[in-house]
Amino acid sequence: MSTPITRQIVLDTETTGMNKLGVHYEGHNIIEIGAVEVINRRLTGRNFHVYIKPERLVDPEAFEVHGISDEFLEDCPSFADIADEFLEYIRGAELIIHNASFDIGFMDYEFRKLNRDIPPTETFCQITDSLAMARALFPGKRNNLDALCDRYLIDNSKRTLHGALLDAEILSDVYLAMTGGQTALAFSMEGESSNEQEQNDIQRIERPVSGLRVIRATVDELAEHESRLDLVEKKGGHCLWRPAPNDETV
Repeated sequence: MSTPITRQIVLDTETTGMNKLGVHYEGHNIIEIGAVEVINRRLTGRNFHVYIKPERLVDPEAFEVHGISDEFLEDCPSFADIADEFLEYIRGAELIIHNASFDIGFMDYEFRKLNRDIPPTETFCQITDSLAMARALFPGKRNNLDALCDRYLIDNSKRTLHGALLDAEILSDVYLAMTGGQTALAFSMEGESSNEQEQNDIQRIERPVSGLRVIRATVDELAEHESRLDLVEKKGGHCLWRPAPNDETV
């Protein structure tokens, strides 16, 4: 039986800014789109990344976040120039977006301004908000991308400024970690009686202990192991591989 192909696009955008009052996207533009393709939980390397010349200047507050200047965007294509390629890339996929209402709001706003009767993105893509997922998993805690990287021990040291492609790549790691629970293994049985017969036929093979080779850790390896446990304890507040301070050793 063939496994159905699951195509997911982890996506992020950067913009000229946002309205603090009213509709967040109105009067602003997308200036960068970064997207990473994931098929059956594997990164394919088929990414989508583009800078876009907006119809207005970048707000100073937004520039402080992403560092994308008006001068840099001057020779970039318009949203109309990249719209068809972008639509083809995302159509039919599940979009994984952190705080999806922000990015989808901007995307649909840009599509409407083209006057091409492009329907809302949710009609041709499934939309999954990874921020809502994180809040359900970790209620009452910080769940921005940096906090989730700390929680899942994901390297985000290159993220000195927000960038759409870099953030999409980091989010793909975070999403796969958040959804990477135990996979159940199913075995087909001909019947319970057959299963009982197989159990009766099983014989345990005892191997002599003297035949086992024991390789003990070196001093450096033990130190490195303890360093890793220190990191686990720092990030999670508790380490399962170490007894609590008041535990008794047997």
